[in-house]
Amino acid sequence: MPLRIVRLGTPRAAGEGTRIGTVRRPPRGVPKAEFASRDYYDVWYPLLSPSADLMAQGQQVQPGQEGDKAWEAFAKQFRKELAQPEASRTLDLLAALSHHSAMSLGCYCEDEARCHRSVLRAELASRGADIAE
Repeated sequence: MPLRIVRLGTPRAAGEGTRIGTVRRPPRGVPKAEFASRDYYDVWYPLLSPSADLMAQGQQVQPGQEGDKAWEAFAKQFRKELAQPEASRTLDLLAALSHHSAMSLGCYCEDEARCHRSVLRAELASRGADIAE
């Protein structure tokens, strides 16, 4: 049962398991009681989202060569945040659980390549997580 990396708010795949929202803020305009039924998340876990300042930096990255440099700077800083003990232990736990439990984690961003979940995918893979393609 590999871990899935998903866009929150999209229909769930069969066997996806518990959806973990790695976002700084809950979805706007959605009652808390409807987060799961509207395919956002079952559990909100902002510890695995970029800090507010870093998220603002990442959201301003533009397409193109300069944007690629800015994105790399964002990803490097986010990896530093994920190296902090609580986040690092959480990633280790999720990597281990990915071999035994159905779960997914995600964010609202449309393009995973320019979303912090691409960094999470790489960090989880480096810890030996079983990740669905």
